[in-house]
Amino acid sequence: MIIRCNIIRHLGCRNVFTSSSVFTYHKNFESAKDPFPTPKRWLQMNDYMLEPQSPDEPKRRAVYYHVRDNIKYSPKKMWYICCLVRGLSVDEAIKQLSFIPKKGAVLAKEVLEEAQEKAMATGLFEFKSNMWIGQCHATKGVVFKGIRKHARFRMGEIRCFHTHLFYALVEGPPQENYYFPGPLTNKQRLDAYVNWLRERRITHSI
Repeated sequence: MIIRCNIIRHLGCRNVFTSSSVFTYHKNFESAKDPFPTPKRWLQMNDYMLEPQSPDEPKRRAVYYHVRDNIKYSPKKMWYICCLVRGLSVDEAIKQLSFIPKKGAVLAKEVLEEAQEKAMATGLFEFKSNMWIGQCHATKGVVFKGIRKHARFRMGEIRCFHTHLFYALVEGPPQENYYFPGPLTNKQRLDAYVNWLRERRITHSI
């Protein structure tokens, strides 16, 4: 009788339990899950405390991490936009995005301007124009699925993709060569050639 009363009481609490999860333990708190998960660790990097520096060490560059979640745009299309602005100064990236007739460029420019304003609000950056994009990437967000009717009573699946856009703004001028090292000077090319000659191995020798 006690077991039956407990089951009836659990069945009445449908806001926490479901009828299928009464006899299972790991499904009791499925209703507490976020239906639209958002990135949380990226913004937590702004709260990290680094160890203090000595007076002889050079000053660290300020870094601000920003993200906008679940943008209605394909992450595969946003990848091209991220490759364009990565490694540029913020002002130059805004100029470049202004001339691209794509929806992703408009969204990326809006998020970049928002990140710039929030970075200045932190008080870590001295000048608004003295920052560059150290990291920029996009990941897949929530995906909504639907159906589309076809001929002969058939159905097709529709997927509406969303993307998370991440920015990391770094204080100072941008790097001269972000993706690849720059061209070697004549002295560096000569030293590399001499080292290659010295590292040769002559087979069947002493």
